[in-house]
Order: sequence, then structure tokens, then C-alpha cells
Amino acid sequence: MATTRPSLKPIFTEVALPDTSVPLGDGADLSISFAPAIPQATIPREVPEGAPLDHPSLYFNRELSWLDFNWRVLAQALDERTPLLERVRFIAITANNLDEFYQKRIGGLKRQVAADVRAISPDGRTPSEQLRLVVAAARPMQAAYSEAWENVLRPLVAERLGIVIRDYTSLGKDQRAEMDAYFLENISPILTPLAVDPGHPFPFISNQSLSLAFMLRHPARGTEHFARLKVPTSRGRWLAVPGEARHYVPLEGVIRHNAEFLFKGMDVESVHAFRVTRNADVHRTDAAAGDLLALISEELRERKFAAVVRLEVEAAMPERVRTMLQDELGLAEEDVIEYDGILDLTDLLPLVDMESPEHSFEPWEPVVPVSFRHQGKSEDQADIFSVIRNGDLLVHHPYQSFAATTQRFIEEAAEDPAVLAIKLTLYRTSKDSPIVQALIRAAENGKQVAALIEVKARFDEKNNMEWALQLENAGVHVTYGLVGLKTHTKTALVVREEEDMLRTYCHIGTGNYNPSTARLYTDFGLLTCERGIGNDLVNLFHYLTGYAPEQHYDTLVVAPRDMRDRFVDLIRREVEHQESNGNGRIIAKMNALDDPAIIEELYRASQAGVEIDLIVRGHCRLRPGIPGYSENIRICSIIGRFLEHSRIFFFKNGGDRITFISSGDWQRRNLEDRVEAAVPVREKHLQKRLVQTLRYCLDDNRLAWDLQADGQYVHRHPADGEKERSVHAKLMRRARSRATNEDIPWDL
Repeated sequence: MATTRPSLKPIFTEVALPDTSVPLGDGADLSISFAPAIPQATIPREVPEGAPLDHPSLYFNRELSWLDFNWRVLAQALDERTPLLERVRFIAITANNLDEFYQKRIGGLKRQVAADVRAISPDGRTPSEQLRLVVAAARPMQAAYSEAWENVLRPLVAERLGIVIRDYTSLGKDQRAEMDAYFLENISPILTPLAVDPGHPFPFISNQSLSLAFMLRHPARGTEHFARLKVPTSRGRWLAVPGEARHYVPLEGVIRHNAEFLFKGMDVESVHAFRVTRNADVHRTDAAAGDLLALISEELRERKFAAVVRLEVEAAMPERVRTMLQDELGLAEEDVIEYDGILDLTDLLPLVDMESPEHSFEPWEPVVPVSFRHQGKSEDQADIFSVIRNGDLLVHHPYQSFAATTQRFIEEAAEDPAVLAIKLTLYRTSKDSPIVQALIRAAENGKQVAALIEVKARFDEKNNMEWALQLENAGVHVTYGLVGLKTHTKTALVVREEEDMLRTYCHIGTGNYNPSTARLYTDFGLLTCERGIGNDLVNLFHYLTGYAPEQHYDTLVVAPRDMRDRFVDLIRREVEHQESNGNGRIIAKMNALDDPAIIEELYRASQAGVEIDLIVRGHCRLRPGIPGYSENIRICSIIGRFLEHSRIFFFKNGGDRITFISSGDWQRRNLEDRVEAAVPVREKHLQKRLVQTLRYCLDDNRLAWDLQADGQYVHRHPADGEKERSVHAKLMRRARSRATNEDIPWDL
């Protein structure tokens, strides 16, 4: 039977549409409601005639726009053009994204409502109004990804790959016996059933842990009792079925059907799974903190015991059990989510890692650029510093190898006897970080090493504190971030003694010093020994590690000091070029756009006739295509196998192009609450690379979604007879070609 490509309907931040069914599977009678109606209150208000640029009708809601982003992620799981195992991965990513949304965004709104905060968002809504809207909008998403797994992908994975997730009741007699024996030997000893009665208070339930709720009856007294048990998933959730390759039973299913063993002498009336999500938006008062490490440690403790913001339960759970959980956890009805299938689909990720290459994306191994090849330690071969002295280098991950470029830069600096000092900012890194190990070796080699470890990086606080202590123990000068600001900039400085002079070598990037995410996230990094950038980076590290708030920067653009003002100036300059010569042009690529001041400037530029293209992966407050305000602004989002993470800002500047890469988006938090750095890329051939990358994004007809004035995101598809153009595929092909010939031109 011929495959029917799903006609994927967009999901929409601010517009209500009727329910839409999307055909899924190879002609099978499987469908999923992919575009449920969103409450009518979210429809954008009509823009009044003559409305000022800060009028609420000109702004989308940030939280609802983020949910739209997650719908676009889920769309990858529903698109038959996506390889099957990758569709499963996107289901897990969707679920994980929504977990974080509940912890941070819904948790933050709940805290504001509890504190009676009544501040109005740019779209004109109070925290309580936003909370009502986002909770209602999140519910259909949870139903959609659960239904997609249970009714579409789970059967397809079983049929095409032979990976079968089974219920315990489907096992044969001998299989049950083996599974029960395994339970007694390997699972039962680590279980801790917790009763709830006058002598046993309702137990603490840890964040995002999978639990089982047991209703028990005493056979003699006839009394009912409740018990809770945490499912120990740390050793894996999927248990192999004896005698059947690639058949698995969820761990909770085996525990459920051995409940009689756990509660001997009691009748087990029901066993149902549930899961809680706790608020991660714990209020921090940095300004009053005398000890930042103690503050973060206390925050982590508070987060562990923070209020529950969501309860997920099996739909078959008895009403009295659900009500008891809801009451004990202090939740409203809208905070409880029912599922007809398996809870916690983030645990599907191990299934994706199984060997089925024909059902996964084509393997991609980042290439080593020609400039970095064959540069070893022998006397007749150049070190990385001589390569950088030949001219600025622009590296693009994951198309180009992180290990052979950025990581090598730090590792060679650690071993080079001519290197006197290394300074680096660390926001997030991998579990076994080669960057951290290089810094430790550098300190052991007698170099001056300074590292700013941002211990306020959300969900990485504990890891970063552990890295900081290891570095301190090795003799590295460690700073834990600035009070009141997060240090989000991605910068490294190497000071080297050369021919009776000190030369600075710099790396300024858009992504973290993390070799794991460098294989999945698209990021640019500039390697340079340009004196002006080096001087600025020296000043920046003096600011970060000492008391020097009034630093001056000639080349770098640093937030919160001057980044907003610089970008506003560049936008206004394009208005001047448009009014003088009719050639105003802006192209900007970022993760999110929500800063009202920048949006107002973009509206003014559009009103002046400046042509503006914005590539915004995630949430976006700006409404494009509104007559009289933003008809010259176009916005698209790229969602695919790699997470678009690079930030590029291009201003035509009357033909004298200005192009930046940056660690920060045009978000209020990046411009006001974080230390960020943007660096101009000046060498023409590197500028061309950046501009061509932007054009590949704008030309994409496979991964791109176009944002409409009414809030819809419309997924691009090739027209009949048109060739598919995926920016990720194009850049992979380009990287392979340039791996042997860097002279291939970047056409403009």
C-alpha cells in the first residue's frame, strides 16, 4: 500500500482551530487529533487603528508560544518522512520538554499567583490569566503524544523493528515464572513500600519519580489501606522477556503483578502508576547572598521539597485514589493529567539507541576541517596556534568536529610550555568533560588557570559545583558566577609567550564547551588572535573574576552593559539606509525572541520599509505580517535532527556588512540578566559562510515552519516536482565537500 504523507497541520500560539485528524501509518486506520482547539481567549486581539508599538495586541504570549514550539517538535514524531526510531526519540523529547515547562514556566506562574503578583505581560495578561491559559493548552499536548505513542508508534515499532513493549498479562506461564523469579532476586530487595495511616504520614514523593499507588484491604477487619512505592528505574525500566528477543515488559508491570508478595496478608484491590512534577522555579535572592555556593545548595534542597505542580495518573486509577493523591499534594483538578497508556515517555530514549540504522537518521561523523588536519606535535608540523595566526577560523558544530577544533584548542594550550595562562567560562559541560580535565592538567603544569563556573545554570547546579570543587583542588582559580547575573557567555582566552611578547588567542562561541551536545546542537565558534578581541576578552575576564564593572570593550559586544544598545543602534542604522538608499536589510537567527524593546525597534524598521527575516527556533512574541506594523517581517522556525542553537545577526549596513555570532538571544533575560558576548566576524570569507548558512535556513522547504500573523505555524513542503531542501542535509554535504577542499566558494 502506498505511503500517505501526513498533511501536518500547524499548532498555534494564539488562534483557535477546530479539531483536525492527521492520517498516520502506511494507510492504516490510525489517526490522532493533532490540532485540538485552544481556548478562544488566546486569539490575538484586533490591532486598533493607530495602536502604539507597545500595544498588547502586537505581542504573542511567551508561554503559549513555547508550547507551539513543542508542538513542532511533536510534529517530527508524526511525520512519516522522519525515520521510525527518530520519531520515537521526538516523542521522548516532547515529553521531556514539557516536564521542564511545568517545572520552570508553570511553576513560576504558580509562584507569582501565590504571591499575588499582578504584573502585566507584554501581551496584556496577568500571571493568573496566563496560568489558566497555559495549563489548558498543555493538556491536549500531553494527550496527543501519549496517543501518538500508544496507537501509532508502538504498533509500528513492533511491526517493523520487532521491538515489542508488552503487558505482563500477555506473557506465557513459563515466562511469568522466570520474570517472577527475577523480581524476587533482583527487584524486591530494593523496594520500599510505604504505608499511609495515622502512624505513617503521607510520604514525600520525589520530583519526576514513577510511583505505584496500592489500595489494600485487610481480609479480617475489612479496612482499606493505602501504600505508595517508588519504582526504581535507575537500573533501567524495560525488562527483557525470557525467550523473546526485543520483547520487553515495563518494570512497574512486573512489580504490579507481584503485589501480593509485597503485602502478604492483605488483599490487593488496585495498583496504578502515578508521577509528580515539582516546581523548579525557586525564588532566589542573590543580592543578599553572602555565600553563593551555600545559596545554590539551599536552592537545590528547596527545589527537592518544592510544591507539586502536576500529577500524572493512569486513567483507570480509581476516583478515590486519585482524589486522595490530589488532596495530599494540594493540587487542583486541572493539575491532574490522565493517560490511557504508559506514563513517563522520556524513558523511550533507550529504545532509540538500539541497532536499527535503517530506521534512524543517517549516521553523521563531524568532519575535521582542512586547516586542522595533520597538525600534530612533530617539529615539521604546525601547532594550533600557528594555524590561528594564519587567519581567523570559524568552526561550525556538529558539521565540524568539536574535538578536533575547540576542544583541541584548550587541550593543546594545557600542554604547550609557551602558554602562561588559560581563562574559560563554563556554563554546561559533559559528564566526563575533557575540557575540565585539560584545565586540571594545565594547572598541574604550572599555568595560571581561571575558570568561571556558572553554578546558577538551571538543572546543572549540582554538576557544576562538583566540577568547581575538582578544579579548585587542582589549583585552578575558580569563580562561581556574579551575584544577580548568570554568566552565559561562551569564551576562552589563552595567553602565550612568543618572541618576547605576549599574544592572546581567543575562542568566542554560541554554544557550551560540551562535546556531547556539540554533536547534536548547531553552534558556531570563532578562533582568533586578533589583538582587539584579545584585549576585550582580558577585560571581560577581569570583570568576571574581580571587581571591574566599568570595563570598556572596543570589539566585543557585552551584555548587560551594552548589547541591547548596540543592537538597537544597528537596527536604527538599517532604517537610515532604507530611507537614504532603499536597501535596509536584517537577517537574524536565534533561539527565542521576546524582548519588547527590540521588538518595537523591529516594528519601526518594518514600518520604514526595512526587509527583515528572522529565524527563531523557539518562542517568539513578535507578530509578523501585520499591515502598518510588520508586513516586512518574516519569521520561520527550523526543527530537525539537530537542535538549532547558533545565534547569527546580519545587518547589510549599506553594503558594508556587519555580522555577529553571539551567546545570547534577543530575550530580556539575555540582554539584562546575563553576561553575554557577541563578536563581529569580519573576514569576508567567514562572513560569507554565515550569510550562506542564513540563506540555507530561509530556503529550507523540509524543516522550516512559517509563523503567520494569526499565530499559526505553517510547515513548508516541496511543491510538486520541487527538490527537497533541508538545511541540515545541505550543510552536512557542504561539510564533507569542504573537508578536502576549503576553497569551495560561499556564494552570496
